[in-house]
Amino acid sequence: MTRFDTIERAVADIAAGKAVVVVDDEDRENEGDLIFAAEKATPELVAFMVRYTSGYLCVPLAGEDCDRLGLPPMYATNQDKHGTAYTVTVDAREGIGTGISASDRAATMRLLADPNTGANDFTRPGHVVPLRAKDGGVLRRPGHTEAAVDLARMADLRPAGVICEIVSQKDEGEMARTDELRVFADDHDLALISIADLIAWRRKHEKHVVRVADARIPTTHGDFRAVGYQSIYEDVEHVALVRGNIPGADGRGENVLVRVHSECLTGDVFGSLRCDCGPQLQAALARVAAEGRGVVLYVRGHEGRGIGLLHKLQAYQLQDAGRDTVDANLELGLPADARDYGTGAQILADLGIRTMRLLTNNPAKRAGLEGYGLEIIGREATPVRAHP
Repeated sequence: MTRFDTIERAVADIAAGKAVVVVDDEDRENEGDLIFAAEKATPELVAFMVRYTSGYLCVPLAGEDCDRLGLPPMYATNQDKHGTAYTVTVDAREGIGTGISASDRAATMRLLADPNTGANDFTRPGHVVPLRAKDGGVLRRPGHTEAAVDLARMADLRPAGVICEIVSQKDEGEMARTDELRVFADDHDLALISIADLIAWRRKHEKHVVRVADARIPTTHGDFRAVGYQSIYEDVEHVALVRGNIPGADGRGENVLVRVHSECLTGDVFGSLRCDCGPQLQAALARVAAEGRGVVLYVRGHEGRGIGLLHKLQAYQLQDAGRDTVDANLELGLPADARDYGTGAQILADLGIRTMRLLTNNPAKRAGLEGYGLEIIGREATPVRAHP
């Protein structure tokens, strides 16, 4: 297994004006990009990048900076396989030669990162390719474009980076893959990180949900408070059904009974017999009501273990042909379980929970929540009768 460096080291290196190597998922581009902050661009960094990459140097920018600089899409209808948002190419209007040298491109890159520049400071077309990053960074799109902007922000620099794909030294007709990238990074004293690790770091260390509503809801199991949350970077809403005083008399939020329930439209609403999600939800509500204190957190975006409703229905087709759940997902090119519990952990913390007893039949859910700093002092199974 390839050894990756820490996100903290990568951020420190970016802040210091060094380059880092960032790899994406094997099921995506499966490539490693050399990345540095645009405001730190030097002729030496650009020359190093040109030597070891494809040479098609791009400058990811925040959307608001693309708008400020008058950088429209390169083509009206983006047909790129991965949705990379190329804009028109540019050169600095003043202070450069033809625009292609390492010195000229470094000057253009620094100018793109400068908050005091405007559209008239550049000529079009040029030799530098700006890219428009998605708002929310890698939490919205797991690409090198967003990773570059995120790393620059995390380093307290302007949200602008420089990226290019590293070519293989073994086969110059191909791109370097992860094992070769590790050797390359070690040879040049560069940090090697993955976009997956960057996503996990941001989910763990940044707030990405906000509380927007708190209302009483009478149910067949008694009255609950419905506390609604909105994901900041995704168009997803979540609700926590709360019973009793969660912080408790001492205000410490200890020993709270909790069920983290993944959204399941087919089971929760339609009563599908393919799963026991609906009965588990009702059993959890009844258990919390009987306890008099607890939370049933309904996490949206977890449909089909995170693969989405339509993909889940496609997996059902394969299951009808004899595949089990995991094999069906893998045959569709999907992970066996794509759920992330960072959002749920933040909601539980916002409700004042510090230690909990987790209502679940899935041991992996415990590990998923504990990874975000919540202490689980016990796990209780949810008794559900098997379907006939």
